[in-house]
Amino acid sequence: MPILVDGHADIAYNMLKYGRDYTRSAAETRKLEIGSATVLDNEDALLGWPDYQRGQVAVIFSTIYATPARWSSSKNKSQVYKTFDEAHQLYMEQLMTYHRMTDYTPDKFRLISSSRDLNLILEHWNSSNSDGSGHPVGMVVLMEGAECIRHPSELEEWHELGVRLIGPAWVGTRYCGGWKEPGPLTKEGRELLSAMADYNFTLDLSHMDEQAAVEALDIYRGPIVGTHANCLALMPNSNSNRHFSDRIIEGIIKRDGVVGVVPFNSYLKVGWTVGKNERTEVPLGFVADHIDHICQIAGDALHAGIGSDFDGGFGVQSIPPEIDTVADLQNLGSLFQTRGYSETDIANIFSGNWLTRLQRDLPSS
Repeated sequence: MPILVDGHADIAYNMLKYGRDYTRSAAETRKLEIGSATVLDNEDALLGWPDYQRGQVAVIFSTIYATPARWSSSKNKSQVYKTFDEAHQLYMEQLMTYHRMTDYTPDKFRLISSSRDLNLILEHWNSSNSDGSGHPVGMVVLMEGAECIRHPSELEEWHELGVRLIGPAWVGTRYCGGWKEPGPLTKEGRELLSAMADYNFTLDLSHMDEQAAVEALDIYRGPIVGTHANCLALMPNSNSNRHFSDRIIEGIIKRDGVVGVVPFNSYLKVGWTVGKNERTEVPLGFVADHIDHICQIAGDALHAGIGSDFDGGFGVQSIPPEIDTVADLQNLGSLFQTRGYSETDIANIFSGNWLTRLQRDLPSS
């Protein structure tokens, strides 16, 4: 079973908003949350350290994220901001949550801020671990939505504290157009990208409106990826700017980046809605279709990956029926074998492509 890298997981957000403990299994969390408002808000959990062990998930891109007040429909307002100062406070609190988490449970989770950190994690996962204690999951910190950056001068502090990827948008921000709020890069957005490149932050185009993403591909001097986005070509008439057009996918490939596909039914079949449609309508093959589309554009299997976004506003109710927890992403392997992908191709899609970019783009120490 190959190791797996998950390009997107809202761990700190769930810990602080819903009190989820990710040292527990998803099954344990579900039992504790039966009948709760959390399930109504975020559905049943998919993530947990025991599930990462079963699925060989060695590294996750762990987000810091909060919701702009104008887009918050939840009664739980603990991770909602109205001002840039409030955003800064919430994002910093989540980042410190990762630091405490990895300080208190280094046997289960460890921060990755350098290629040296990454190598130590991979060495652990490649060891025999005969005592059965399991392996620590490496956490690379990804900032989703950048309104917590009040001025580009603050990038130095975020970098020192371990942030390694930045996505300027969730919905539209003062930096650029985003999901449901289209628009280009702003003057502030171009200034942010210029400053980000000085620290070699990886730019995440996920959630950026196409107009902004096209310009970012042209002007950004650092590495570029899409941590969690599906293919617009396979979602005709979706009326959403959340998916990547072939133009954006081609741009990421030309910049030698990776696109992580999201196993979320609403991003796999136009019109699918939880409570209205059955999970069986969206088999796991739909996920393979999106990954295959990226590979066909690239002409190889070196630019596609997985960015599950699990527990990021949806849970087991809204994913393909072959998946019960993150561990079951391994079921994709047999689908790729059937389609003629080699073991090396599958290993690259599962982890190798993300790991290659991390080795290239992270500071050495």
